[in-house]
Amino acid sequence: MLQALARDQFPALLAEPGVVYLDSAATTQKPRRVIDAVAAELAGPAANPGRGAYPWSSRAARRVAEVRERVARFIGAQGPDEVVFVPGATAGLNAVALSWGMANLADGDEILYSPLDHSSTVYPWLNLRDMLARSGTRITLVPYSVTATGEADTAYIRSKVSPRTRLIVATHVHSLFGSMTTLEELRGQIGCQVRLCFDCTQSAGHVQVDVTGLDADFVVFSAHKMFGIPGTGVLYARRRVHPELAPFLPGGNSAVRLDEGRLQGLQMPERLEGGTPDLPGIAALGAALDFIDELGVGRIAAHGQALTRFLIDRLREIRHLTLLPGVAWGQCSAGYGIVSFRLDGVRSDDLGFALSAHGFYLRAGRHCLPAGSGYEDSVRVSVHVYNSGAELSRLAGVLSGLAGGAG
Repeated sequence: MLQALARDQFPALLAEPGVVYLDSAATTQKPRRVIDAVAAELAGPAANPGRGAYPWSSRAARRVAEVRERVARFIGAQGPDEVVFVPGATAGLNAVALSWGMANLADGDEILYSPLDHSSTVYPWLNLRDMLARSGTRITLVPYSVTATGEADTAYIRSKVSPRTRLIVATHVHSLFGSMTTLEELRGQIGCQVRLCFDCTQSAGHVQVDVTGLDADFVVFSAHKMFGIPGTGVLYARRRVHPELAPFLPGGNSAVRLDEGRLQGLQMPERLEGGTPDLPGIAALGAALDFIDELGVGRIAAHGQALTRFLIDRLREIRHLTLLPGVAWGQCSAGYGIVSFRLDGVRSDDLGFALSAHGFYLRAGRHCLPAGSGYEDSVRVSVHVYNSGAELSRLAGVLSGLAGGAG
């Protein structure tokens, strides 16, 4: 039976041993070292990094720089200038829309996206389209489909790429289907004018995220889904797009006003980082990266894959249960920690409440997909290092009993 890798490192789980937490795709539990890092940051001297001629400010600036460099190494970036700290993945995607989209898109340009992605990977482009339209610029949002395995349909995307395509947005690991999309099949088949944007919120901390291997121009992820705390995230912006980025959050340290009254952008990443940085959140992210490195991304990925396949095999044995698109429908043994399903005759919210009464905490309902996705009434199990095969066996047993009772 598969054992949890590090459950004893999570105070919340130790405090409530009867809980089986299966909602890590929403947010992960926090290991002790992350909690300690936040406490140490708050207990120490407070100072704005790099904005005071005294040691406290200098030390704060060094701490931010060190975590930025750690993130750059973690995702395979060319350097820390490609790493922008943002409040989360939602903020990062909106930053792409406002900093890059507003400055570079012209009348008739196109963005390709999946309407079945997380709302944060869809709504920024709808908002950008409407904002540009108010100033007389008309862009087109071109939806693309997904396959039965939950991946982006790259053949369909290829057929929709045109000379006016400027951006393709994709989810690396899907938040409901648990499938992986890399767009690798499109390499060398799309024009140099096309930028690639990946939402890696569900892959960072679960599997190796290599921005160079993805050939990405933009990547976003949230710290709270990889053992950090809410309110902190990362936007990776490839160096080749830096000349295309305009300040979108002007304020302290983000831009300078020239004599003619025009805002002139600073060097990256300061150009996109207006205001005071979230020092506790950045400290927590650094501690989370240390924790992930200590366990090993490869080991975490193998654990997630094994649990995913184990759960799929157990769920297939349950009558009246239907697995949603995802790795369960593929031919390979891939698995990235997310499995979603429906139980005939049972509303997902009711099923979620019933499972909660048995100590299983998981996600039921819309899953933050755009309205009308068709998957609003479903249940998602998402695992991480603190979960075990024994927990999933018990879950399958409870589901089997509920399925029998549902008739």
